[in-house]
Order: sequence, then C-alpha cells, then structure tokens
Amino acid sequence: MLRLHIGNKNYSSWSMRAWVLLRQAGISFEEKYVRFDGFDAGSAFKRTMSAVSPTATVPLLQDGDVTIWDSLAIAEYVAEQFPEKRLWPEDRAARAAARSAVAEMHGGFTALRSACSMNIEADLADMGRIIWRDNAGVRKDMERITAMWIQLLARYGGPMLFGEFSVADAYYAPVCSRIRTYQLPVPGEIAAYIEHVHQLPGVQAWIADALAEQDFIPMDEPYRSQR
Repeated sequence: MLRLHIGNKNYSSWSMRAWVLLRQAGISFEEKYVRFDGFDAGSAFKRTMSAVSPTATVPLLQDGDVTIWDSLAIAEYVAEQFPEKRLWPEDRAARAAARSAVAEMHGGFTALRSACSMNIEADLADMGRIIWRDNAGVRKDMERITAMWIQLLARYGGPMLFGEFSVADAYYAPVCSRIRTYQLPVPGEIAAYIEHVHQLPGVQAWIADALAEQDFIPMDEPYRSQR
C-alpha cells in the first residue's frame, strides 16, 4: 500500500498536488498527516519528517522500501507504476507539452506563490485586489498562466488542459485554488477551467477535508491575525 505524507490541507499546495493526483486517478493509498507547527529544526513537523525524508518536507510517498520525496518525482513514479491510469497524455507531443507545463509550475511562478499563499478556507478577495494592483510579478505570472491555459484548452479541446485529467491538472489545482481565494481576474474560458478543476471529485474531497480542519496556523496566515 502506498503511503503519502502530507501537511495541512488548507495550506499545503505541494501536498495537494500529489494527493489529488492519487485520489482523482483512483489509486489506493494511506494518508499520513503531519501538522504544520513550524519549519525550524526543533518543530514537531521537522522532527517527524526528518525520520522518513532526507529533506524533511511534504509531500513524501513511500512504497514499501521505496521513498520519493519530491512532488514531481512522485507524479513520475506513480505514472510509471500505474500506466493504465494514463496520467500523462498518450500522444508524444502532448506528453512533452504536459511535462513542460508541469516543470514550469514546479520551478516557477514564484511571485504568485509568494504573494498569494494557498488558503482554501479564507476569502481574501480584498487582499487579492491590493496584490493585483501593486504586485507586477503576480500580474506577470498570471499573464503567463492564462496564456498557457488558453492555448492548451484550445489545442486539446478541454475541459482539462490536455482533454482528460492528467498530472498537469493536479499540478495546477492549487493555482486554481489561489485564484478563487484571492479572486484574481481571469477571462471567461479560464474561469470555466477553474470551475471544472474545482468540481473534480479528488479536488472536492481535498477541499472538504481542508474546511474540516479548523486549524488556524499563524505562520501560514500572512493577511489574517485570526479566523
């Protein structure tokens, strides 16, 4: 049985990618929740994760004696172990595009990720308007994301980025969540894609668990001092 270590569902965007990928694909796994209480070496989170991971981060996937400690590596491992799930597009060109889009998310869009931290439970539309007005980096990241999504949806026919659900949609699910939380402006076809992602059973299950946590963690709340 696969075991996936994750952090708080309300805040942990990297955990969401791996969890949604497995859940939406119908791959059985055991969830190991490790609460965020700090990221210094003495925190319970770091002590717990240091026992199983060389980086002491989440997500982390265990498959027997195999340990995978990076979200993109997890996606590749799962796609390799479960080829019948077709987690990457079958067409070679589409598969290359999907891997490129995922890699771009994995290593980029730092302005958006820094300014608009994931917070599923919160309504931060007012803060989103300020960020959009004042943060050119966020606007630039959103311009690139929007252009990419429009191109892929047009090329592959939707409703997912490559027609059917793939690693790419799992990877961009937290971006969709951020756009919803901060009410960042997007064109109609992008709003429709975000709604399709939001309604995926795997995403709905993650959101339901995030809302049920009721765990206010100040270090993950840059815009609120209390719920």
